[in-house]
Amino acid sequence: MKGTYLGEFEEVVLLAVAILAGDAYGATVVGEIEQQMGRSVNLGAVHAALHRLWEKGFVSSEIGGVTQERGGRRKRLYSVTASGRRALEEIRQLRNQMWDTIPKTAWS
Repeated sequence: MKGTYLGEFEEVVLLAVAILAGDAYGATVVGEIEQQMGRSVNLGAVHAALHRLWEKGFVSSEIGGVTQERGGRRKRLYSVTASGRRALEEIRQLRNQMWDTIPKTAWS
């Protein structure tokens, strides 16, 4: 298993997978990020991030059923693992801690 460092884009992709709760695959992750952040993302970049997250043990995947909308092809569905939840909680705690330590004078 690769290291557990979570880059910014990986964090955003992992958050999107969590939001989609069982219906996360490449295209839905792209749509969720674009909707939530107003930021255009590349499907290939999302697939690469999902693969890295899988290698780190932060997401699991399974093959979904055949759908007409995909021409009979199956989707690879992703979900957040317990390790992924812990990673998100740790990064959230760290960010909040850092925000809380900004001196009030820094905003003056």
